[in-house]
Order: sequence, then C-alpha cells, then structure tokens
Amino acid sequence: MAIEKTNRINALFDFYEPLLTPKQMTYIGLYYRDDYSLGEIAENYEVSRQAVYDNIRRTEKILEEYESKLHLYRNFQLQSEELDNLLKYVEENYAYDKELLTRINRLESLEE
Repeated sequence: MAIEKTNRINALFDFYEPLLTPKQMTYIGLYYRDDYSLGEIAENYEVSRQAVYDNIRRTEKILEEYESKLHLYRNFQLQSEELDNLLKYVEENYAYDKELLTRINRLESLEE
C-alpha cells in the first residue's frame, strides 16, 4: 500500500468520518489508522476477508466522492499553504509587529 494513498485516505477520513456508517468507520479506521490486515479485521468481526476488502474499497470511493463534491480536504490544504506563506512573509518583513504575529498564530491554532 503506497504511503501517499494511506495518507490521503486518512486525511479524507478525518474530514468525512461523520458521514460514514459505523461499519465503514470501523473497517477503514482499523485498516488505515491502526494498520490491521484484511484477515485480522475479518477474524475480529467474523466475516470473510473479501467482505472486508469490498467494504474498504467501497468506502474509499465514497470518501473520494465526498471530496470531489465538497473539497474540504483540498481547501484545507490550500488554506494551510497560504497561512504558511503569510507567516513566512510577515516574519521576513514585519518581525517587529508582535500583534500581527500573534494574530497569525491564532489563525494557525484554529487549524488544529
């Protein structure tokens, strides 16, 4: 499993988890966040490995569909990048303005 895909699915899961069913949340969380194998999940929930695989693949598609419609993750990435650029600019050009730096730091803390 490619690390980029794992990171993307985890990020999408962070944004869209409340929109998933309990089973989808459980399987995708165990597989991507907790690094369980398909076999381990299947054994724990007394279902076939194929059933787990199908559920995870279907959930991945659902997460990608949510993102294609809502763009929450993409917008978060763009906002984070712009905030980083702003902070860098302010530190380079307005380092003496402590109030400005404080306000930017407050914005950064809202992302967490």
